[in-house]
Amino acid sequence: MRWILLLLILLNAFYYVWHQQQAPLRAKEVAPAGAYQGARQDIRLLSESSAPRARVDESASASASAAVCLYLGSFEAEEKARVVEQRLLSLDIQAEVRSVDAAAGVEYWVYLPPLASRQASLRQLRELQARRIDSYIITQGELANGISLGIFPRGDSAGSVMQRLREAGYEPQMRELSRAHRSFWVRVAPESRRLADEFLLGRLAGDFAGLQHQLMPCEGVALLQ
Repeated sequence: MRWILLLLILLNAFYYVWHQQQAPLRAKEVAPAGAYQGARQDIRLLSESSAPRARVDESASASASAAVCLYLGSFEAEEKARVVEQRLLSLDIQAEVRSVDAAAGVEYWVYLPPLASRQASLRQLRELQARRIDSYIITQGELANGISLGIFPRGDSAGSVMQRLREAGYEPQMRELSRAHRSFWVRVAPESRRLADEFLLGRLAGDFAGLQHQLMPCEGVALLQ
Protein backbone atom coordinates (compact mmCIF):
# COMPACT_ATOMS: atom_id res chain seq x y z
CA MET A 1 0.00 0.00 0.00
CA ARG A 2 2.85 2.31 0.86
CA TRP A 3 4.53 1.75 -2.49
CA ILE A 4 1.37 2.58 -4.34
CA LEU A 5 1.07 5.93 -2.50
CA LEU A 6 4.67 6.80 -3.31
CA LEU A 7 4.10 5.89 -6.95
CA LEU A 8 1.08 8.25 -7.17
CA ILE A 9 3.09 11.09 -5.66
CA LEU A 10 5.92 10.58 -8.15
CA LEU A 11 3.45 10.47 -11.05
CA ASN A 12 1.84 13.77 -9.91
CA ALA A 13 5.23 15.44 -9.60
CA PHE A 14 6.29 14.23 -13.03
CA TYR A 15 3.00 15.52 -14.54
CA TYR A 16 3.46 18.95 -12.96
CA VAL A 17 7.00 19.34 -14.28
CA TRP A 18 5.97 18.23 -17.78
CA HIS A 19 3.03 20.70 -17.82
CA GLN A 20 5.25 23.66 -16.86
CA GLN A 21 7.68 22.86 -19.66
CA GLN A 22 4.89 22.81 -22.24
CA ALA A 23 3.42 26.28 -21.23
CA PRO A 24 4.62 29.16 -23.56
CA LEU A 25 6.82 31.80 -22.00
CA ARG A 26 5.61 35.47 -22.13
CA ALA A 27 8.22 38.10 -22.84
CA LYS A 28 8.15 41.14 -20.61
CA GLU A 29 7.31 44.25 -22.59
CA VAL A 30 10.05 46.90 -22.34
CA ALA A 31 9.71 50.39 -23.77
CA PRO A 32 12.20 51.20 -26.54
CA ALA A 33 15.32 52.99 -25.35
CA GLY A 34 14.75 55.80 -27.83
CA ALA A 35 11.32 56.61 -26.38
CA TYR A 36 12.81 56.69 -22.89
CA GLN A 37 15.54 59.07 -23.96
CA GLY A 38 13.00 61.32 -25.69
CA ALA A 39 10.83 61.47 -22.59
CA ARG A 40 13.87 62.20 -20.48
CA GLN A 41 14.85 65.10 -22.70
CA ASP A 42 11.38 66.64 -22.30
CA ILE A 43 11.79 66.70 -18.52
CA ARG A 44 13.45 69.89 -17.22
CA LEU A 45 13.85 70.99 -13.65
CA LEU A 46 12.23 74.33 -12.77
CA SER A 47 15.54 75.58 -11.37
CA GLU A 48 17.30 74.70 -14.65
CA SER A 49 14.77 76.60 -16.80
CA SER A 50 14.82 79.75 -14.69
CA ALA A 51 18.57 79.89 -14.06
CA PRO A 52 19.63 81.37 -17.44
CA ARG A 53 17.00 84.10 -17.23
CA ALA A 54 18.04 84.91 -13.67
CA ARG A 55 21.66 85.20 -14.75
CA VAL A 56 20.70 87.52 -17.63
CA ASP A 57 18.60 89.70 -15.34
CA GLU A 58 21.40 89.93 -12.78
CA SER A 59 23.93 90.82 -15.50
CA ALA A 60 21.69 93.55 -16.92
CA SER A 61 21.03 94.95 -13.45
CA ALA A 62 24.75 94.99 -12.61
CA SER A 63 25.59 96.71 -15.90
CA ALA A 64 22.95 99.40 -15.36
CA SER A 65 24.12 99.96 -11.79
CA ALA A 66 27.76 100.26 -12.88
CA ALA A 67 26.89 103.00 -15.37
CA VAL A 68 25.43 105.38 -12.76
CA CYS A 69 27.24 107.07 -9.88
CA LEU A 70 26.08 109.13 -6.94
CA TYR A 71 27.42 112.71 -6.83
CA LEU A 72 27.45 114.92 -3.74
CA GLY A 73 27.93 118.68 -4.04
CA SER A 74 28.50 121.17 -5.17
CA PHE A 75 31.36 122.89 -3.35
CA GLU A 76 32.97 126.21 -4.22
CA ALA A 77 36.15 125.25 -2.36
CA GLU A 78 37.96 122.00 -3.07
CA GLU A 79 38.89 121.72 0.63
CA LYS A 80 35.26 121.17 1.66
CA ALA A 81 34.84 118.50 -0.99
CA ARG A 82 37.94 116.78 0.38
CA VAL A 83 36.41 116.74 3.87
CA VAL A 84 33.33 114.90 2.56
CA GLU A 85 35.55 112.55 0.58
CA GLN A 86 37.57 111.62 3.67
CA ARG A 87 34.44 111.05 5.73
CA LEU A 88 33.09 108.64 3.14
CA LEU A 89 36.42 106.84 2.84
CA SER A 90 36.46 106.36 6.61
CA LEU A 91 33.17 104.48 6.24
CA ASP A 92 34.65 102.20 3.54
CA ILE A 93 32.70 104.08 0.85
CA GLN A 94 34.78 104.53 -2.29
CA ALA A 95 34.68 108.21 -3.27
CA GLU A 96 36.73 110.79 -5.11
CA VAL A 97 36.57 114.53 -5.81
CA ARG A 98 35.76 115.66 -9.34
CA SER A 99 35.98 119.24 -10.64
CA VAL A 100 33.33 120.59 -13.00
CA ASP A 101 33.76 123.66 -15.21
CA ALA A 102 30.53 125.33 -16.29
CA ALA A 103 30.04 128.36 -18.51
CA ALA A 104 29.35 131.44 -16.38
CA GLY A 105 29.06 134.21 -18.95
CA VAL A 106 31.25 136.23 -21.30
CA GLU A 107 34.04 138.75 -20.70
CA TYR A 108 35.40 141.30 -23.17
CA TRP A 109 39.12 141.68 -23.83
CA VAL A 110 40.40 144.91 -25.38
CA TYR A 111 43.90 144.83 -26.89
CA LEU A 112 46.25 146.24 -29.50
CA PRO A 113 47.66 143.73 -32.01
CA PRO A 114 51.43 143.04 -32.04
CA LEU A 115 53.60 145.44 -34.02
CA ALA A 116 56.46 144.51 -36.35
CA SER A 117 58.94 143.99 -33.49
CA ARG A 118 59.02 143.72 -29.73
CA GLN A 119 60.89 147.02 -29.50
CA ALA A 120 58.07 148.80 -31.38
CA SER A 121 55.47 147.25 -29.07
CA LEU A 122 57.46 148.38 -26.02
CA ARG A 123 57.59 151.97 -27.33
CA GLN A 124 53.83 151.85 -27.84
CA LEU A 125 53.37 150.53 -24.30
CA ARG A 126 55.37 153.47 -22.87
CA GLU A 127 53.22 155.90 -24.86
CA LEU A 128 50.03 154.43 -23.43
CA GLN A 129 51.34 154.48 -19.90
CA ALA A 130 52.39 158.13 -20.37
CA ARG A 131 48.72 158.85 -21.22
CA ARG A 132 47.72 157.08 -17.98
CA ILE A 133 46.06 154.23 -19.86
CA ASP A 134 46.33 150.90 -18.08
CA SER A 135 48.16 148.53 -20.40
CA TYR A 136 50.34 145.43 -20.26
CA ILE A 137 52.54 143.60 -22.74
CA ILE A 138 51.26 140.18 -23.86
CA THR A 139 54.05 137.64 -23.39
CA GLN A 140 52.67 134.43 -24.97
CA GLY A 141 50.16 133.03 -27.43
CA GLU A 142 49.25 134.23 -30.88
CA LEU A 143 49.07 137.82 -29.59
CA ALA A 144 52.56 137.77 -28.02
CA ASN A 145 54.08 141.29 -27.98
CA GLY A 146 50.64 142.81 -28.36
CA ILE A 147 49.28 145.08 -25.63
CA SER A 148 46.41 144.17 -23.34
CA LEU A 149 44.17 147.04 -22.33
CA GLY A 150 41.98 145.15 -19.91
CA ILE A 151 39.28 142.50 -19.59
CA PHE A 152 35.79 143.82 -18.84
CA PRO A 153 32.65 142.03 -17.59
CA ARG A 154 30.36 144.27 -19.65
CA GLY A 155 30.39 145.10 -23.34
CA ASP A 156 29.60 148.80 -22.85
CA SER A 157 32.61 149.23 -20.54
CA ALA A 158 34.87 147.67 -23.17
CA GLY A 159 33.28 149.93 -25.81
CA SER A 160 34.07 153.07 -23.79
CA VAL A 161 37.76 152.09 -23.54
CA MET A 162 37.92 151.42 -27.28
CA GLN A 163 36.36 154.79 -28.06
CA ARG A 164 38.92 156.57 -25.88
CA LEU A 165 41.79 154.77 -27.63
CA ARG A 166 40.46 155.63 -31.08
CA GLU A 167 40.31 159.30 -30.11
CA ALA A 168 43.97 159.00 -29.08
CA GLY A 169 44.90 157.62 -32.52
CA TYR A 170 45.04 153.87 -31.79
CA GLU A 171 43.19 150.99 -33.43
CA PRO A 172 42.10 148.66 -30.61
CA GLN A 173 40.39 145.32 -31.09
CA MET A 174 38.11 143.26 -28.86
CA ARG A 175 37.56 139.55 -28.22
CA GLU A 176 34.83 137.78 -26.31
CA LEU A 177 36.13 135.32 -23.71
CA SER A 178 33.96 132.60 -22.18
CA ARG A 179 34.09 132.81 -18.42
CA ALA A 180 34.06 129.45 -16.64
CA HIS A 181 32.95 128.67 -13.12
CA ARG A 182 34.61 125.72 -11.40
CA SER A 183 32.85 123.70 -8.73
CA PHE A 184 33.69 120.44 -6.99
CA TRP A 185 31.63 117.27 -6.54
CA VAL A 186 32.29 114.06 -4.63
CA ARG A 187 31.63 110.98 -6.75
CA VAL A 188 30.60 107.77 -4.97
CA ALA A 189 31.62 104.61 -6.83
CA PRO A 190 28.79 102.35 -8.09
CA GLU A 191 29.76 99.47 -5.80
CA SER A 192 29.45 101.79 -2.77
CA ARG A 193 26.13 103.44 -3.64
CA ARG A 194 24.15 101.08 -1.40
CA LEU A 195 26.23 102.23 1.60
CA ALA A 196 25.34 105.88 1.02
CA ASP A 197 21.78 105.45 2.31
CA GLU A 198 19.22 108.13 3.18
CA PHE A 199 20.36 108.26 6.80
CA LEU A 200 23.96 109.04 5.85
CA LEU A 201 22.91 111.57 3.21
CA GLY A 202 20.73 113.31 5.79
CA ARG A 203 23.65 113.59 8.22
CA LEU A 204 25.90 115.02 5.52
CA ALA A 205 23.23 117.54 4.51
CA GLY A 206 23.02 118.65 8.13
CA ASP A 207 26.78 119.17 8.35
CA PHE A 208 27.17 120.83 4.94
CA ALA A 209 24.52 123.42 4.17
CA GLY A 210 23.05 123.20 0.69
CA LEU A 211 24.50 119.75 -0.03
CA GLN A 212 22.77 118.05 -2.95
CA HIS A 213 22.93 114.50 -4.26
CA GLN A 214 22.30 113.44 -7.84
CA LEU A 215 22.53 110.22 -9.84
CA MET A 216 24.49 110.82 -13.04
CA PRO A 217 26.62 108.84 -15.51
CA CYS A 218 29.93 107.88 -13.93
CA GLU A 219 31.88 109.42 -16.81
CA GLY A 220 31.14 113.03 -17.69
CA VAL A 221 29.28 115.35 -15.33
CA ALA A 222 28.92 118.36 -17.60
CA LEU A 223 25.19 118.59 -16.87
CA LEU A 224 25.66 119.02 -13.15
CA GLN A 225 24.83 122.55 -12.07
